[in-house]
Amino acid sequence: MNPPVILTIAGSDCSGGAGIQADIKTISALKGYAASAITTVTAQNTLGVQAVFPLSAHMVRMQIESVMNDLQPTAIKIGMVHDADIVHAIAGCLRKYRPRFVVYDPVMIATSGCRLMAEETVQTIKDFLFPLCTLITPNLAEAGLLCAKPVTTVADMEQVAQELSQRYGTSFLIKGGHLDGDVMCDVLHCNLPSTENATPILFTGSKILSRNLHGTGCTLSSAIATFLAYGNDLDEAVRRAKKYIGDAITDGKGLHIGHGNGPLWHFPPLI
Repeated sequence: MNPPVILTIAGSDCSGGAGIQADIKTISALKGYAASAITTVTAQNTLGVQAVFPLSAHMVRMQIESVMNDLQPTAIKIGMVHDADIVHAIAGCLRKYRPRFVVYDPVMIATSGCRLMAEETVQTIKDFLFPLCTLITPNLAEAGLLCAKPVTTVADMEQVAQELSQRYGTSFLIKGGHLDGDVMCDVLHCNLPSTENATPILFTGSKILSRNLHGTGCTLSSAIATFLAYGNDLDEAVRRAKKYIGDAITDGKGLHIGHGNGPLWHFPPLI
């Protein structure tokens, strides 16, 4: 049997820890076939981002169309989107090709707290891209930006997941990796006919202490897209992706790649 094709639309990380590179590693490790459309070329490493060069919206659209016309992906994962023109290009392709699953990791705020998008771009994403997605996976800071209020507790996450899901007509996974304390919690609210009155689903576990966490959001969203492409229900795809990323963090915490926030290990444990 052929593996499912998953298209990642994201920025390139030349250090290999995040973005397109992390997506391809994840999809391949989970036995999917990874195709890619690059939105932005970055110069970055484990210490930070040194330069950002967005591609034209036309080139982004051409990459997506080349893959969709030939490979016909079952699922699409979207990561870094630099400007409103690229948002419109992606949204136009989603409306044209109607892929079965679309998982969007809205890279809007850096770990340092610095905003990565202009307000115009954020509004364009909310208006034109969100309604076309199967699942959106903001972290606490991004969820706070989307709902215009702080999100700092699990109760906040439950409320915001439901609020955003109803507002945009799609499912939301609020990632709680930066919650205070030793327990990590992600909150999923499914927006499906069978879950209309369902309460949010909580995924909890002990935090894994590691200095190597570069690319966790990219890895999680790519894993979810891959498990969806293999036919898992949304909650099961999230559960399996959470297990995968927990293993990737654990297996990578002893690595010494670079001098800063190092990468996960996406493959079977090193011997």
